[in-house]
Amino acid sequence: MKELQKVMSGVRRVVQHYGMIADGDRIAVGLSGGKDSSALLFALAKMREFLPVRFELFAVTVDMGFADSRGKLTVFEEFCAGLGVEYRIADTQIAQIVFDERKEKNPCALCAKLRRGALNNTALSMGANKIALGHHLDDAVETFMMSVMHEGRIGCFSPVTWYEDQQFSVIRPLLYTTEREVKALVRAAELPVVESSCPENGNTEREEMKKYLRSFDDLHRGLYKRVLGALERRGIDGWYE
Repeated sequence: MKELQKVMSGVRRVVQHYGMIADGDRIAVGLSGGKDSSALLFALAKMREFLPVRFELFAVTVDMGFADSRGKLTVFEEFCAGLGVEYRIADTQIAQIVFDERKEKNPCALCAKLRRGALNNTALSMGANKIALGHHLDDAVETFMMSVMHEGRIGCFSPVTWYEDQQFSVIRPLLYTTEREVKALVRAAELPVVESSCPENGNTEREEMKKYLRSFDDLHRGLYKRVLGALERRGIDGWYE
C-alpha cells in the first residue's frame, strides 16, 4: 500500500534522526480517536517488523466522560486486537470538571492538561517508558505560528521531550509526515476514527491558524516544509538538523 509506505518512510526518518525508539522500549500510543493517532498506531505496529530494534507497543485512550463516548470506543478494541496491540481505556470525569463544575470559557488548556495527566499516569502504570503522540508536520508548523502570532514567543513542542520527574519520554513520530499523507493512509487502510463529543471541537484558535496557513500555502507551495526546516536549522526547542 503506497499510502502506508509514504507514512512509514517519514516515521522511519524522524525516528532515526532524533533517536526516538531504542531496543527494549515500551511505547504507549495515545489513541485519541482522531485520524492522526490511528495512523500513528497503525504505522508503528507495521514497523515492528522492519526496525532494527525490538520494542513493545500498546495503546491508551482517555475517555473524557461524555455520555456517548464509551460506546464509541469498541471500534478501537477491535482495531488494536487486529494489530496485536494491548489496549486500555482511562476512565475520567474531565468533561464534568471542565464544562459542568468549572464552566470554563476557554476550556482547551485545562482539558489538555487533564487529558495529558490521565494518559501519562495510565501509560506509566502499564510500564511504558515512552509515550507516542500523533502530532504531524502541519501541527508543528501551526503550533510554532500560534506561538509567534498569539504569544509573541518563538517556540514549539519538541520532537522528543524527557520528563525527569517521572523518568519517561514523549515522542512524536509523525513530525515528517503531512496531514494530507495521514488522511490518505486513513482512507486507504480504512482506519477507525471516532468523532469527538467535545462541544468545542472545530472551534479553536488552532483551526483558525490551520485555515490561514493553508490559504497561504495554496499561493506559496511548500510553506509547511520551509517552516519545519527553519525550526531545525535554528535548533528551536529540541529540533536540530
